[in-house]
Formats: sequence, structure tokens, C-alpha cells
Amino acid sequence: MKMKGKKVVSINFILVVVILSVFFLSLIGNNDVKVVYVSEVKAIYRGDEKKNNVSLMFNVYENTDIVKNIIRVLNENNVKATFFVGGCWADDNEETLSLIRDSGNEIGNHGYFHKDHKKLDYTGNKNEIYNTYKIVKELSGVETKLFAPPSGSFSSVTLDTADDLGYKIIMWSKDTIDWRDNEEEKIISRATKNLSNGDLILMHPKPHTLNALNSIISIIIDKGFNIVSVGENIGLSV
Repeated sequence: MKMKGKKVVSINFILVVVILSVFFLSLIGNNDVKVVYVSEVKAIYRGDEKKNNVSLMFNVYENTDIVKNIIRVLNENNVKATFFVGGCWADDNEETLSLIRDSGNEIGNHGYFHKDHKKLDYTGNKNEIYNTYKIVKELSGVETKLFAPPSGSFSSVTLDTADDLGYKIIMWSKDTIDWRDNEEEKIISRATKNLSNGDLILMHPKPHTLNALNSIISIIIDKGFNIVSVGENIGLSV
């Protein structure tokens, strides 16, 4: 009787294996099945926490005159920032793009048309990033290595695409939310409150941000921090 019981168990086990095998084989043959990959690449939210450096980063799709004045304020304070430029903006603003480069500031990639990269497939992500790379390279000679996804929206596909193109995805540790709020004191507070090593401070070329910039720079320096490009902050040679 014991031997018979063992045979029944063995047969049942074989049946389960066969059923599962048929099920998975049917999935493989089903064109509607989507395989989800989890990227091992990570986005960067702050720089080296062992060094007392922070970075000012500007995402640029508009307000060229303000961009120029931001560069002027940076020059007057002898500090450098990183400008993540949209490709369609760069295409129409070669002079200002060159001004960013010639003033010693860093140029990053912000996609071509400010799309939601989380909703894009691999080809869509690649087109946005690579087309911006090409236009910036053509107009300024700069090979961008840092990508800031518009609105901070990205997926594992975005991470893998950027990695394939040789890019680091840059987020932020402090957000001034200056695209929404225009109170200078709020902008200053959000940029400088509870500063810590490696902070990446997100801003945009807005009139109120320009007006707050001198104070932001002064407070950061008074607190004993150095203001450096994002590339330097994260230890990337650019």
C-alpha cells in the first residue's frame, strides 16, 4: 500500500509539472504578454555627502533673457551652476547656449520636448535624450553626460535608456518649486533651509528666482558650503 501511495504522489507531481510547463509555453507564444524588467541603474538625488559641496541646477525651456541674467549673477559671485537645457530651447538659442559654456557653467540634458518620460517606451526615451544631445553638441561642442527628466518623471526603461546612452539621471534633494510659487522668501528658504553635503537644488529661470539668487548664494556660502556643478558634486568628470 505504501508503494502505491508513493506512485500516486509521483504521478500527481508529474501532472503538475506538465500543466505548469504547458501554461508557461503558452505565455511565451502569446504576443500580448509583456515582460517587465527592473533596472539595476539608479537615479542620483544628491552628491558626495563627505564633501561640503552643493549645486544649483536650472531646468531651462524658456525665459532666455533671465537665463542670461542668472549667468551674470553667477559670474558676479564667482560660482558655477548646471543648466539642464531642453533641446527645442537650445535649437533656438545658440548664443545663450554658448554663453553657458563660455562662462564655465555646466550643460546638462533635459529632453527635447519636455515629455513625460515615464510614459515613453525605449525608443521614445532615446529620441528625447539623443536628439537633445545632438543639438547641444552641434551648437556648442559640449557632450552632455547628465540627464534631468522633465518633471522628475522616469521609469526603469528611462534608467536603462539613459545608461545605454552613457548618461546619469539626475534628480534633486531640494526643490524650490519656483515654477509654481513666486514668493522670493519661499524660494530662498526652500533652497537654503537645512542644507547638507551633496545637496542638489532645483530651480528654473523665473523672474522671482533671479531676484532671489544673490541671497541664495550668499546664505549657502555663509553656511560654509561650496557651490559647484552637479558633475563635480557627484564626482563625475565632465
